[in-house]
Amino acid sequence: MTRAISGVVYVFLFIAAILFNEISYTILIVVFGGICLWEFSRLIDSKNIFSFILFPATIYYFTYHITEKQILIVSGLTFLCYIRLMYHLYSGEKKKYPVTFFGKLDMSIRYIIFPFSFLSLIPVASGEYESKIIISILVFIWVNDSFAYIVGSNFGKNKLFEQVSPKKTTEGFFGGWAFTLIAAYIVSVYYYTESTIELMDWMLIASVISIFGTVGDLVESKFKRQANKKDSGTIMPGHGGLLDRLDSLYYIAPFVYLYFHYVI
Repeated sequence: MTRAISGVVYVFLFIAAILFNEISYTILIVVFGGICLWEFSRLIDSKNIFSFILFPATIYYFTYHITEKQILIVSGLTFLCYIRLMYHLYSGEKKKYPVTFFGKLDMSIRYIIFPFSFLSLIPVASGEYESKIIISILVFIWVNDSFAYIVGSNFGKNKLFEQVSPKKTTEGFFGGWAFTLIAAYIVSVYYYTESTIELMDWMLIASVISIFGTVGDLVESKFKRQANKKDSGTIMPGHGGLLDRLDSLYYIAPFVYLYFHYVI
């Protein structure tokens, strides 16, 4: 019951802020992102307060001043960070990462602050605020997570990445991906009807979310394993921390924003 109540409150806050207007959505991202930054700082044992000052300033700059060239530069810096994190994940490195003061600050910026800044821009990627876009993305993530769990629990036999997340299975991953594609079809045909976004675009976005959202979840699990913690925090009773709930969402944000902004 506790888990259900906290989940309902979380979903209600998210959907209400998205539907109200662009400002309420941005405020929510700043609040949620700030909590995630705090939880992440605890996981890597970072006591630097500069990142908490930089985060809202970065969101503000992204919203009102960032240029096309700067978007590409920040995207490149973020993806280089992702490559390093994936190497750290799949190489089996057992030593803690990052360890230095500046390494922790850099990771806080490129792993948390930049992705959340891209997340704040996704609904306005076309130039106007479109709440349906971010709601559709949330649906894809929730469908992927739910059916990965359902399929994996009932049919999973092969571990996806046992040393980091023992419960994830290959069958669950492909089951979540398949149902996310079905959700993309439903969104395209029945929900996002008055749009130039084609079905194939939704399918590709859904695939990106399913694949890289899973990677994002594994990356965050690696940080928790390094810190010897089961959850990133306790702010959501029955669920753990907010970072645990949003790890897939903010990780895929740069990919999705760039696709909406430059491809569609």
